[in-house]
Amino acid sequence: MTETFWIAATVFILIALAFVLYPVFFHRPKARMDADLRNQNLLAYKSRLKELDDEHEAGILDAEGYQQLKEELAGAMLDDVPENEQPRQRLAGRRSAMAVALLAVLLLPAGAYLGYQEWGAMDRVEQFITMQEMGASGNDDQTARMSALADQLRDRLEQDPENADGWAMLGQTYMRTERYEDAAEAFQRLAAITEQDRNASSVAWGLSAQALYFQSEGQMTPGVMAAIESARALNPNEVNSLGLLGINAFSQQNYREAIEYWETIVEVTPDHPQIASIRGGIAEAYNRLGETPPAAQAPEPAAPSAGVALRISLDDAFKDSVPGDTTLFVFARAKGTSGGAPVAVARMTAGVLPVDIRLDDSYAMSPEATISSAEEVVIVARLSRSGSINPQAGDWQGQVEAEVLPPEAGGEPVELVISQELID
Repeated sequence: MTETFWIAATVFILIALAFVLYPVFFHRPKARMDADLRNQNLLAYKSRLKELDDEHEAGILDAEGYQQLKEELAGAMLDDVPENEQPRQRLAGRRSAMAVALLAVLLLPAGAYLGYQEWGAMDRVEQFITMQEMGASGNDDQTARMSALADQLRDRLEQDPENADGWAMLGQTYMRTERYEDAAEAFQRLAAITEQDRNASSVAWGLSAQALYFQSEGQMTPGVMAAIESARALNPNEVNSLGLLGINAFSQQNYREAIEYWETIVEVTPDHPQIASIRGGIAEAYNRLGETPPAAQAPEPAAPSAGVALRISLDDAFKDSVPGDTTLFVFARAKGTSGGAPVAVARMTAGVLPVDIRLDDSYAMSPEATISSAEEVVIVARLSRSGSINPQAGDWQGQVEAEVLPPEAGGEPVELVISQELID
């Protein structure tokens, strides 16, 4: 339970007890008030009796008048102070009040605690607090903290498994911390609880496929394909699935198929966050086919974001060995991460080298992993003999570390030279 919550709850319980106990300990009971009145009457009786005695002794009252007034005073006194009063009843009333106070002290806190455990919503409060902390966490120096918060959220979601927002944030956080298998499971749980909303469930399956794709380092495994099929069974135009299918078709040199997948994304989601990168992929696929892309598919400039201005070149030692149509992949990953999802990806051919390119959010593969969210990145440029996204012996590669800068920073581009041939 949250410490702050229970401190506040204790304060409110003490206030409630104060309302119960104050009348017991600080209010004057009726018996005491009656006793005070009785004492006042006794004093008045004695004072009046003394006055009668003084008047009789002074001769103001004769014996008969004195005796009559004295009897009347005694009768009035008996009316104000009854002789049959029971002190034990007053004591019993006091004990009952103390018993009620004791029961209140014991039962009110226990009842409040047990009642909140049964009908309260502390689990959702804790989930909300954890989600806020996760949203406020940074990327690089707080990865361990985010991972711990994700595990806390996971434990609480197991107690409240119908929280769709919680599963969505959990999956996104696992993606950011490169726990792709856990992310895929979280998105699948999200798909299950949103199955009444076909579109939401389809998106969740697509995100699960994307997580499994990153987990397999770009391989279309049976798990990835199963997630894609689940997504497209609910929505044939689910964009995450179409994007993966397009990437896979392009890597297999099935350019026409890749174009079909990517053009569908442009058609159904024209405001997609990576629309510029998708249009660029379409244009490149047309170029590979030796065709001119339609004007409608020409790449559109994306909104400026922080990124890295890069100049890629090939070492002179390899210029005669690399065919011009060799696939060139450019990946950027946040510095300090081992493998995992790139924050920017570009595809070209060796024939364009040397080339200047600015990697920004328009080259992101996922809205959850963008280059503008990193401070420094490691950029790898790889010439692939087979066209596969995965490194293989005989490929040529180079890498460089660079600082992510705002678009107005200017300056000379970072030099990246492809100067290494992969052995195994």
